[in-house]
Amino acid sequence: MNGMNPRVDFYFHKAKKWQAELEQLRRIVLDCALIEELKWGVPCYTFQGSNIALIHVFKEYCAVLFVKGALLQDASRLLIQQTEHTQAARQMRFTTVQEILKLEPSLKAYLLEALEVEKAGLKVNYKKTAEFIVPEEFQAKLAELPDLKTAFEALTPGRQKAYLLYFSAPKQAKTRLARVEKCIPQILLGKGLDDR
Repeated sequence: MNGMNPRVDFYFHKAKKWQAELEQLRRIVLDCALIEELKWGVPCYTFQGSNIALIHVFKEYCAVLFVKGALLQDASRLLIQQTEHTQAARQMRFTTVQEILKLEPSLKAYLLEALEVEKAGLKVNYKKTAEFIVPEEFQAKLAELPDLKTAFEALTPGRQKAYLLYFSAPKQAKTRLARVEKCIPQILLGKGLDDR
């Protein structure tokens, strides 16, 4: 396969369950003249330095993730939004080599469309932090602790969103409050939810 990056080979060789499927996906993606790189520990396919797609595996399937998938037409209705909070990326999932071969023309069409989206300079309109729900428990702590409010507002929008989603997820108020209280020291240090 032309364009294979030796730094990425380990990813395809380590996969036991999905090895044959990954080889087919790699072949198809590289046929679309994208540059193969290693980012976030997975194969990432780029055009002029911009991320177009990733190949990755999960327990139940392997997938091609389109970084700006929300901007694709998805005429064949093959793209999946991983979670309700995923704004830009969309996946095309596979479980067999036969399925990949059957959907190869569609996959190539999506890859070429993703490339055109990038060439056109299209951008995903992300929800603003202000559009996310701020749970009552966190609102109360922000009102009670001015330093917390200042520290939270100083975080990047992505870190703010991560906290708001994390705080909002539980159904019970006591669980939401416990999460807020647990995260206060980290917010005061200017750290995101997953920062160590």
